[in-house]
Amino acid sequence: MLQAEINTFTRLESKVRSYCNSFPTVFVKAAGSHILDEQGHQFIDFFAGAGSLNYGHNNPQFRQCLLNYIDSEGITQSLDMFTVAKREFLERFEQVILKPRGLEYRFMFTGPTGTNAVEASLKLARKVTGRETIASFKRGFHGMTLGALAVTTNPYYRKAAGVSLNHSIFLPFHTQPGREADEINHLQQLIDGLKREGKKPAACVLETVQAEGGVNVASIPWLGQLSKLLQAEKILLVVDDIQVGCGRTGPFFSFERAGLKPDLICLSKSLSGYGIPLSLVLIRPDLDCWEPGEHNGTFRGHNLAFVTAKAALDYWETNTLEQEVIQKANIVSDRLKKLMVKSTNLGEVRGVGLIQGIVCNPPELAQQISKQAFKRGLIIETAGLKDEVLKVLPPLTIESRVLYEGLDILEASVEAALTDQTFLQK
Repeated sequence: MLQAEINTFTRLESKVRSYCNSFPTVFVKAAGSHILDEQGHQFIDFFAGAGSLNYGHNNPQFRQCLLNYIDSEGITQSLDMFTVAKREFLERFEQVILKPRGLEYRFMFTGPTGTNAVEASLKLARKVTGRETIASFKRGFHGMTLGALAVTTNPYYRKAAGVSLNHSIFLPFHTQPGREADEINHLQQLIDGLKREGKKPAACVLETVQAEGGVNVASIPWLGQLSKLLQAEKILLVVDDIQVGCGRTGPFFSFERAGLKPDLICLSKSLSGYGIPLSLVLIRPDLDCWEPGEHNGTFRGHNLAFVTAKAALDYWETNTLEQEVIQKANIVSDRLKKLMVKSTNLGEVRGVGLIQGIVCNPPELAQQISKQAFKRGLIIETAGLKDEVLKVLPPLTIESRVLYEGLDILEASVEAALTDQTFLQK
């Protein structure tokens, strides 16, 4: 694109920006699974706002509810005071999500982003247990603020903190199907060692699917055995469902497939359904020992987000969307496996539901494929410690026709990247 069109951004915005480096154009509007730039180029979205747009861009049902609320002069900012919008969201979430699953939680609205939910959950876990150490898993990602960063393993992000990140311990994530018992025994030994050192964890923070870590999927047996281990040790289980919740793996919560009942659940990203910031922690009732104002923030609950989040729950009155996600997931999985046999540079296919990825070797190949896809009208990103995994993350509501079209572009992009001999020889 012309340098003049991005001059304002390069002149005034911090160099910390990143996604724009992968997708160097100025976007102007979006609908469903498509985004349009200023030049009139249309892109299929296999990125979905890093998982914050599970129901697509500008979902018309949500948009109309939002417009009606704004037109009625509904409350926008209320701190943590009572509003009709909050009440209706709470009642609807309890009715549609919690009760049918036999779950009971208290809602804690934190600051507006996912990392705020993680921070609050860690703080509460320490308050409840009186212990300082938090366990998390290697290759996990939980946010960029200091507490959440302390339980994130990526050295690139940790180094940027500029201070020591303490009171955390990293455990090995499940990697070998069929070896669950051995892996859990190893975790037990590690926890026993921590207990002898006086560092028994207050909580264990878990992504059932490590999204940013490379689309690493924990097996159902491993998840079940891990939950039992933590219960026996009286270590709280905190599930970070920020990116892989809200239907990304099929059911509303990613841990449903393993029948887990976490002590604390962190939700954000697609919770609002519309890309409006909204974040919360679901707290097991007996753990809600907060004193009023002990953890707070100006934007702890966003009424415009309550409106769209309530509307998004209409998708979960039945299992229709869940079944559609499973069907589309099979389409993506089959296509990625066919790509895998095209070249030894393409390795393992990973994922569940509509978060799937394919491992590239060398790692730089994934970014090269992403660049080729962008040229052809597809937005797709990478994941993993070395950005070695090409990650397919479309809206859950993507039409089958558009999904196939995007996969066709992906295949062409893979072929173009693989024929770039100069790149492969680097």
